[in-house]
Amino acid sequence: MSDQYKSEITQFLESYKQSHPDVEKRQREGRALLWDKHQDAELADGFKQAHVPQAPYVYQND
Repeated sequence: MSDQYKSEITQFLESYKQSHPDVEKRQREGRALLWDKHQDAELADGFKQAHVPQAPYVYQND
């Protein structure tokens, strides 16, 4: 395969990024809004302590 070959999707993405230079910045902002959150260690520890183990066969009546 040639080093000069670029697929249609790669060409599209490169041209899109050139015509919309702020797209990567907006992607990072969107990620920070939804995913990059500060984790509260105390709260996470409380969740771990409150965990109830699942029964081996969940449909069996006790």
